[in-house]
Amino acid sequence: MTEKPSKRLVIMRHAKSDWPDGVSDHDRPLLERGYQEAALAGLWLRDNDVRPDYILCSSAVRTQQTCAGVRAALGAGIPEPVVSEELYAAFPKRMLSVINHVPDSIRTLLVIAHMPGVQELILALASAHSQALAYQQATARFPTSALAVLTVDKPWVELDGQDALLQRFVVPRAE
Repeated sequence: MTEKPSKRLVIMRHAKSDWPDGVSDHDRPLLERGYQEAALAGLWLRDNDVRPDYILCSSAVRTQQTCAGVRAALGAGIPEPVVSEELYAAFPKRMLSVINHVPDSIRTLLVIAHMPGVQELILALASAHSQALAYQQATARFPTSALAVLTVDKPWVELDGQDALLQRFVVPRAE
């Protein structure tokens, strides 16, 4: 019997956003730096052959703008995101519930959401066998546009905690 290859779960914090007067938190746009960060994150994903076949994105403006920048940098063939109100300002348990509903045929899932939920979710999912440096980096700080790449060896619906391997933690920035 052939073993199923691992799935990849990529969890990303949105890129650097602005907070203009009179604009609600949900409607905050990206700063120019944020657009650059989103493009760099997309280039990192492309250059490391991490091409999502499904994208979950918070309904906030800044996450959707981040997603657009990532998708543009990745190039053709990247799916439209599934925009989820449930991912906006969500705690890890709610985020995981959204992930648990992803079809099992999906091999690489990208989730774009917010702090502190993204960091807390990664730390909840990462098993003891995770890459030590990646875990340490994700624990220490989780700046805008940071990406965590985890591998999962079970159906999305069964993912529930300490059952994914954190492989990489990356903060794409211009050199």
